[in-house]
Amino acid sequence: MLERTQNKKQTEITFVLPASHPAGEVSVVGDFNDWRPGVHPMTERPDGTRAVTVTLPVNQRHGFRYLADGGHWLDEDGADGHDGRNNLLHT
Repeated sequence: MLERTQNKKQTEITFVLPASHPAGEVSVVGDFNDWRPGVHPMTERPDGTRAVTVTLPVNQRHGFRYLADGGHWLDEDGADGHDGRNNLLHT
């Protein structure tokens, strides 16, 4: 799930995954962090879901995916689109 807060210059995107799915550590990787695993690790919230917030400039398109332990890639059902390999996000 994606949660968004936008103002004139930037959009805060909170990437959210259900509790314990998948098991183990997960990070969000995308062109906004040069596809580097671990830069945006997801942390547990009080309700058990895991999340991380990234601030991005408005009016841009970004590719991203979730990377779980063991090199397992996950897609986001709530993404703005898909380019055949990556999820797409429009700020």
